[in-house]
Formats: sequence, C-alpha cells, structure tokens
Amino acid sequence: MAKIGSMIFLLAEEPPRVTVYSAAGDPVDEVQLPRVYGLPVRVDLIRRAFLSEFTARLQPKGRDPMAGKRTTARSFGVGLGIARVPRIPGLGRAAFINSAVGGHLAHPPRPEKKLHEEINKKEKKLATASAIAATARPEFVRARGHVFTASALPIVIDDEAETRYSSAAAVKEFLKRIGVWSDIERAHARRRARAGKGKRRGRRYVTPKSVLFILSNHNSPLAHAVAALPGVDIAEPETVNVLQLAPGGVPGRLTVVTRSALERIAKRFDPLLLAK
Repeated sequence: MAKIGSMIFLLAEEPPRVTVYSAAGDPVDEVQLPRVYGLPVRVDLIRRAFLSEFTARLQPKGRDPMAGKRTTARSFGVGLGIARVPRIPGLGRAAFINSAVGGHLAHPPRPEKKLHEEINKKEKKLATASAIAATARPEFVRARGHVFTASALPIVIDDEAETRYSSAAAVKEFLKRIGVWSDIERAHARRRARAGKGKRRGRRYVTPKSVLFILSNHNSPLAHAVAALPGVDIAEPETVNVLQLAPGGVPGRLTVVTRSALERIAKRFDPLLLAK
C-alpha cells in the first residue's frame, strides 16, 4: 500500500527489472525500476490532469464589449409600417442589432470566460506518477499505437549515449538497435496536412507523437540529435509532465530514459510513496 498526501492506494505490482542498453545499443546490464513504476494506471486522473495542463496554456480571448454598438441608430417608433429595429437617422438602414450588417454579435467570445480546468495539487502529483507507471506497461503503449521491438519498457540506455551522438544520421542505427526506430517511421508516414484554417496559420502539418526521451540534460548532444525526428519530444526528470507522458490524455507513451534520469525520477516520486 502507498500514499500520496491523504490519498492511499495499493501498488499494482512490484516494478520489474529491465535491460540497460549501452551507447552502441547492446544489452549490458539490468536495473530495477523505481517504485513509481509499480503504481496503478489511473486513466481518469491522467485525463483530468491533461485537461488541466492543456487549458492552462490557452490564452483568453473576447470581443470589445462595445463592438457593433457604437452607432447613432435608434428606433423610429411605431405607425410607419416598418420593423421597430434601431435605424440610422437619415439613412433608415438597420444597425446595432445582431442581424444587421456591422451590428454586434449575438453571443461573442467573452474574455471573462473560465478556460482553465483546475485540479488539486495532490491529484496532479498522482496523475503524473500514474502516467509514468503507464510507460512501463506494454499493453498501454501498444494501445496508443506505438511500434517497438523491445521486450521490456521503458527502454533504459546508458548515460554515455547522451554525449556519443550529435546528429540524426548518427543516432539512427542506435535507435534501430534499441527497437524504437520503427515508431519514428510510423510517425513520419502518418504526417498529414491539417484540415481547416490552421494550414495558413503556421501549423500546416499534424505529426503523431512518437518517442519521448527523458534525459539528464535537454541540451545534450543526443537531445539535439533526436529533436528534429518526427514526433519526438525531450524532457528532463524534474519537469516531465502529463502533456508529454500522455498526449491527448491517453497514457502509455513509448519512452526512452537514461540511467541517471531514472535515478532522478526515483528521487522525485519515491518520497511521495510512503509504505503503510
């Protein structure tokens, strides 16, 4: 049994031991995953945390409250055989109303509308921990559509790989050997043009999410080497969040993590898991 804040829950299972791959892509060792990888996958909390983090980035927008209302139009009254809508003196053209040209909108976007879906801090912590646990469950990763050949997840690599590769061409063979290159090819093949106005607003293409690299340094040579690959994201253990771990609120992203980053994940989350 474990506890985060006042929330108590059972550990789903003991975290497994996974293979550690060298900088050349060969299996060289095994490592015990931190306890956070044994948490149950709470899909409901993950989706709620994703919605909260996603809406926190939205910028409020709205119309000027006086838009379409700055006019001298007034109703001419009754008895003229015409509709009693506000009209411009001297022209007789209807104005102000929402069905008139240049009139105000009936229900415009309002800047005071609440866009951010708030979430409790403890819920967010548990959702992030649960999303990390989902990256170690092959059934969740396959359900997201990822393609991989590794026998155990997440894929742990040696720290030397962070400094060994500095270009996408050099890292390609390494990603093939650890079994994630096919997922990057999947993301490339499914890249498509966006439908709608977004095509002319700087977001013409939509690319599926592929591998998430959790590295000890997001400015390392390996981070620069994989950054341009389709669908790839880079994060550090202290800042990785539900937006990266469960894109769209769907847990189980294919993840590659360095050995030192794995230790920092344990340092971040294991103190929250108090054995009872």
